Amino acid sequence: MNQFSLIWKTKDLRNKIFIVLGLLLITRVLAFVPVPGVDASALKSFFEQSQFLNLLNIFSGGGLTNFSIAMLGVGPYITASIIMQLLTIIVPSLRDLQKESGEAGREKINQYTRYLTIFLAPIQAFGTIRVLQSQGGGDILAAFTPFQWFLTLLAVTAGTMFVMWIGEIITEYGIGNGLSMIIFAGIVAQLPSSLNSFVQLYDPSKLPMVIGFAAVAIIVVAAVVLVSEAQRNVPVSYAKRQRGEKLYGGVNTHLPLRLNQAGVIPIIFAISIMLFPALIAQFFVNAKTPLVAEYANKIITIFNGSQGWTYGISYFLLVVVFTYFYTAVVFNPDEVAENVQRNGGFVPGLRPGKQTADYLYKVLNRITLPGSVFLGAIAVLPLVLQNLTGTQALTLGGTGLLIVVSVVIETIKQVEAQMTMHDYDTY
Repeated sequence: MNQFSLIWKTKDLRNKIFIVLGLLLITRVLAFVPVPGVDASALKSFFEQSQFLNLLNIFSGGGLTNFSIAMLGVGPYITASIIMQLLTIIVPSLRDLQKESGEAGREKINQYTRYLTIFLAPIQAFGTIRVLQSQGGGDILAAFTPFQWFLTLLAVTAGTMFVMWIGEIITEYGIGNGLSMIIFAGIVAQLPSSLNSFVQLYDPSKLPMVIGFAAVAIIVVAAVVLVSEAQRNVPVSYAKRQRGEKLYGGVNTHLPLRLNQAGVIPIIFAISIMLFPALIAQFFVNAKTPLVAEYANKIITIFNGSQGWTYGISYFLLVVVFTYFYTAVVFNPDEVAENVQRNGGFVPGLRPGKQTADYLYKVLNRITLPGSVFLGAIAVLPLVLQNLTGTQALTLGGTGLLIVVSVVIETIKQVEAQMTMHDYDTY
């Protein structure tokens, strides 16, 4: 309560929080602005019958069940970000632009990401609509005329770009990551309807199972908090330096390496990749070549998330890979070692520079392994529970909890950092 009181008394921070809440409210309103000509209630009932469609819906912020102009949420932007980050590793000119041009280079890459989002949004919208029609929603989404396709794809692309813009504004205010916050809002917004459905369908005979799921949820939340806060402290010493008549340095501190440097981003990236094959396969379902059509249907069956261990194993491995990938993006041991050396610091027993960077690489790779395995285990938890109990587990239960808890922790830390900055400026 003391922290809430301090936040309320800090005018700048209070205004930022209200603005972010207002922007999130706008995204929720957009999720209820439908594309004309669709029976929203029938579509909602249809979604409840498919895990794959629920997976699409939860990362669109609930906009897909309403067939809204924000039906894709930030999905195309996330896909574009993955592609651009891979290109910055593969293409030398983009890599040099990111490293040598500083903030201007990063802004240029962000601009390329936005352009790529505009290109991907109509493709992903078309694939999503075709998925709905092929999964049995043809009666709800009748065949579109060319003009209806044009208007629908244009509206959905505009809605996607608007949601992306809101996400970037939220990030600039420093109250959490904009993309994560929008997905977080979409997950939280569906809790009331989920609780209402649970109450209406409650069966006393299933009380032990309900208690079991609640216990698992509590354990998962505790584990997420533990892993999110866990860190390896690398000792760093600073030699004494004299500037004029003053003596600086001579202190021992540490460099914190978090067990999960990437946060919740690998989960979001992995889900985007897992959804993409089924979306692309929709373009080839009605191919004239029987072999192509057969393989397209197999891909849709494998990646619809409703059956088989192939989906779970692929999902788990992607989360592990993206954890390592994104950790390498957000934490560069060479730059850290260079900054420590520039400030007169060193890791005891190691030479500054390359030897320190190699040591940081070694430590980072070791601690990232348990962090990535934990993220992967949480991601596939609903599938494991479903196969062990034979009960339809809550779709994205583990992932949803992970995103909600991680976003809350990240937001709290950013608010505390802004409080610290405000206190520093005051004094």
